[in-house]
Amino acid sequence: MSVSLFVSLKINLGQHSYPIHIQDYLLDQPNFLDLIPAANYICVVTSESVSKLYLPKLQIFFELGHKNNNKKIISVILPDGESAKNWDSLNQIFTALLSAAMPRNTLLIALGGGVIGDITGLAASLYQRGIPYIQIPTTLLAQVDSSIGGKTAINHSLGKNMIGSFYQPKMVLIDVQTLKTLPDREYYAGLAEVIKYGLIADANFFEFLEKNKEKILARDPEILIQIIQRSCEIKGHIVEIDEKETGIRAYLNLGHTYGHAIETLTDYKVFLHGEAVSMGMVLAIEKSIEIFKLDPVVLTRTRDLLKFFKLPAEIPENLLDCLAPEKMQIAMGRDKKNLEGKIRLILLKNLGEAAVY
Repeated sequence: MSVSLFVSLKINLGQHSYPIHIQDYLLDQPNFLDLIPAANYICVVTSESVSKLYLPKLQIFFELGHKNNNKKIISVILPDGESAKNWDSLNQIFTALLSAAMPRNTLLIALGGGVIGDITGLAASLYQRGIPYIQIPTTLLAQVDSSIGGKTAINHSLGKNMIGSFYQPKMVLIDVQTLKTLPDREYYAGLAEVIKYGLIADANFFEFLEKNKEKILARDPEILIQIIQRSCEIKGHIVEIDEKETGIRAYLNLGHTYGHAIETLTDYKVFLHGEAVSMGMVLAIEKSIEIFKLDPVVLTRTRDLLKFFKLPAEIPENLLDCLAPEKMQIAMGRDKKNLEGKIRLILLKNLGEAAVY
């Protein structure tokens, strides 16, 4: 894998195509604003913790870079965490837009993690029947997964991401430096999605993660750019083939059917998304050994890598009752990937080769 301090990719989706720019210190570059689509009306949606770190910097950029007196810039600050991914937060965005009389050519900017990206994208798809938005993901999970592909959603008490749309951003801007301020737990959670890409699509990438795990743990910028680039390439390629998840895009959900059930049954308050996916991938690999006779070595290697990155590789004993098999099956039965009343699982035939069961 080649190393570059600046990487640009493109998601090719016809008229909905968009670039992904990856760079260390991207938000500090003098030409940062040149990357953003021109707009006289801008609304930045962010979270409480991220707003303290990056919102002032973004506002200064806009003030220095645009002297147009007609420009209107507002911000919406939502609570932190998965529990904020709901109707109330979505309505808070709409209220801010309507109160400021923001028109159809308003540009929404999602500044934050996966929750902010998902809810901002959904707001963009609905406000005045659709306005443009861009993603500036500040967590590893958002940078390698949720900011790419146009999935938007909010949660319901009966299921995760059950209310949403497919709505592509105009671009994704990834500053690797934002990962320096990310709490350890959130950083490790993002690595679960990175590991997923190796499991479903690239055995060599999985081996690369194993060989460079110390540098990844240390958040080495060059290594981070490499793993973010390769993750985006894998997801981008799958999205280009199957934008609306009618086929192979489902492969991206390895461990997610189990993981979403875990999140739902624990009311989104116990595990980060990546932690739930981590446990879900182990359960999926165990099922793959049973169904597809997958080499058990894959399970051992995956568990070792997850544990090295301080991710859960089994359900904690104190939650065995809450996450009992019969309760998991009921929750998994509500998964939106299911077909004709049957639970659809993404499993592995081999390391780097996924399949639907």
